[in-house]
Amino acid sequence: MSRWSLSNRLALLFAACTAVVSLFAGVLFSRGSEAHFVELDRQLLETQLIGVRRAVQDTHGHDPRMRLDDELSRQADLTLRIKDSNGTQWHGSPIPAPPELPERPGLSTLRDADNDYRVLNALLYPDRTDSPQLTLLLNITHHQHFLQRMQRLIWLTVGLSALATALLGAWAARRGLRPLRRMGAIASSVSARSLNARLPEEHMPVELAELARSINDMLGRLDDAFQRLSAFSADIAHELRTPLSNLLTHTQVTLTRERSLEDYREALHGNLEELQWMAQLINDMLYLAKADHGLLALHREPLQLAEEVDILLDFFAPLAEDFNVRLGRDGESLIEGDRNMLRRALSNLLDNALRFTPSGGEVRVRIVDVGQGVSVCVENNGEGVPADLLPRLFDRFYRADPSRQEGSSSEHAGLGLAITRSIIRAHGGDIRCESAEGWTRFVIELPKNK
Repeated sequence: MSRWSLSNRLALLFAACTAVVSLFAGVLFSRGSEAHFVELDRQLLETQLIGVRRAVQDTHGHDPRMRLDDELSRQADLTLRIKDSNGTQWHGSPIPAPPELPERPGLSTLRDADNDYRVLNALLYPDRTDSPQLTLLLNITHHQHFLQRMQRLIWLTVGLSALATALLGAWAARRGLRPLRRMGAIASSVSARSLNARLPEEHMPVELAELARSINDMLGRLDDAFQRLSAFSADIAHELRTPLSNLLTHTQVTLTRERSLEDYREALHGNLEELQWMAQLINDMLYLAKADHGLLALHREPLQLAEEVDILLDFFAPLAEDFNVRLGRDGESLIEGDRNMLRRALSNLLDNALRFTPSGGEVRVRIVDVGQGVSVCVENNGEGVPADLLPRLFDRFYRADPSRQEGSSSEHAGLGLAITRSIIRAHGGDIRCESAEGWTRFVIELPKNK
């Protein structure tokens, strides 16, 4: 059963349901017909019983047997037996009857080798205790033959209905599952080079439209992730190419001729700076890889955000003074988090804000309690970020200013905001960027307890 196709399963289910319903309806009809015949036979026998009693009473003391025979002659399949109070048969119809008849009063059914009978036992004189016993037998063999034919017809109908429903169900299921086969054909054609393929949602049944929409969304996410991965690989190659080229060129130039010890020492110091840049870049990439796989180990402790922000503002105060930028902080809150990670995230945001704030501008940090969490906003005035660039600010190696070249740390290579987002998400929060009316805001939302 587990290997059967969905069409065959549906066809079998349809056939089984049809067979059960047909059988149930047939049994009900058969039982109803049988009960109907029983009621008709009862009415006929009770009518004949009244006629027999009336025929006996109308003889006025004469022998009533001729009158009884005349009365019963109108019903060819009816037999009468009358026994006196001693059990001796007093009268009987010439039509043969079974030798053994039921003795209990009322209506009953009797079957012998060839025929079926409905039997009614009653007293000839209901008001007398020594009344003879009257037995009326109605041959119902034709009724039983009809019921048997009907039962055979019911079984035949059940079988044919199940077969017809199985065939029609298989056809209907195969036709109804055609959209699934189309989905399978499109899905089988999807590869790394064709992630832009999408399932048609317009002509899908309602039940499959939602599935097609979910698959299309999944393909969209895969396409986006693949594009990001491809861009990420290209960005890594681009970021490492420059320091490697510098190392090779510097080393080749140094080795072109004999140099003094001081020249070699200077060359090694230059190479060391490039190697430190590459090591920091690789370390940050490993950090992001751990964050993607949920491997960042947080050391949570109670933190006063106001104190942590003030420490960072004091650290950036000399740089802000050189840039002629004012620093400020509003609000305070207590949360649980990893001190070093949160300092790194806020430091990245403050460094980014200072580098893009014009002289005479301002960088503010606002801390606000929001329900069960806290909102930390790092904002600076100056030239805003276009709305179409906002969703990409947290991408790795993405630069809002394409003209900016590599700096002295990996944060300036386009990893700072990506690392910040990974840290915030590791704390169960989220971060977004807003830019409007000359202000750019990075809004962090963190839970107080996680």
